[in-house]
Amino acid sequence: MKTLKLNAGKRLNRSWGMDIVLFILIGGVASFMALPLVFTISNAFKPIDEIFQFPPKLLVRNPTFKNFTDLINIFSDSWVPFSRYVFNTFFITITGTVGHVILASAAAYPLAKIKFPGRNVLFSIVVLSLMFTSYVTQVPNYMTISWLGLINTHWAIILPAFGMTLGLYLMKQFMEQIPDALLEAAKIDGASEYRIFWQIIMPIVKPAWLTLIIFSLQNLWTSGSVKFIYSEQLKTVDYVFGQVGAGGLVRTGPMSAVALLMLTVPVTVFIVTQSNIIQTMSTSGLKE
Repeated sequence: MKTLKLNAGKRLNRSWGMDIVLFILIGGVASFMALPLVFTISNAFKPIDEIFQFPPKLLVRNPTFKNFTDLINIFSDSWVPFSRYVFNTFFITITGTVGHVILASAAAYPLAKIKFPGRNVLFSIVVLSLMFTSYVTQVPNYMTISWLGLINTHWAIILPAFGMTLGLYLMKQFMEQIPDALLEAAKIDGASEYRIFWQIIMPIVKPAWLTLIIFSLQNLWTSGSVKFIYSEQLKTVDYVFGQVGAGGLVRTGPMSAVALLMLTVPVTVFIVTQSNIIQTMSTSGLKE
């Protein structure tokens, strides 16, 4: 008994020395991973002589907004207003993200909680599709979009985004952790499948669909609209920003500003939802 009491009284956590070592190690790795982001932010405010300086300096010494003013001057000569490119980008990104989250969640619910013939086969196909990169499916996707008559429309990008299998896989794995007893209790109380899905399932899996929003937003924000859209009025911000770099080395400063602007939206959304993303990544592989 005395031995058990002594063991029970021992600290189960690590020593202070080990905590300090781990803190330094994690801090060093985090700092190394943050270098590209810091370098991008710093470059956006560097004058042209600092951008071409060798060896390059991580932090800006003489900050300036000239890169941004030059970028504004470049857009002022465009016959299509820059606001039109911004509207196209946000329309594609928001519509594609919302549709993907709803469709992936609705498809994942029966795969996770309803037993029907062929369920495992369908999920195996979903998992198998994750092995193929977008480069492998470019030609079939283009042929499908062309057959549907969606070339040179925003739906040529939005519709394929609805069916991304990564979202279906993520939502299905997360929904499997919800106890079946909870759903059975709701059915006993008279709740329909539709009500169970929207009022029970979706609130519980909030971390998962917030993570899905990040993945979908990141994919659509730089969607590469030039592959399917040819009209200038329908193109997106990533296209017009890419044209800035076509001016060569003389536009290196504005391109540094472009790199920062393209990072702003994804990074902001990630910062707002990072706690839910971490929770999703830590629990997506667990089962009841």
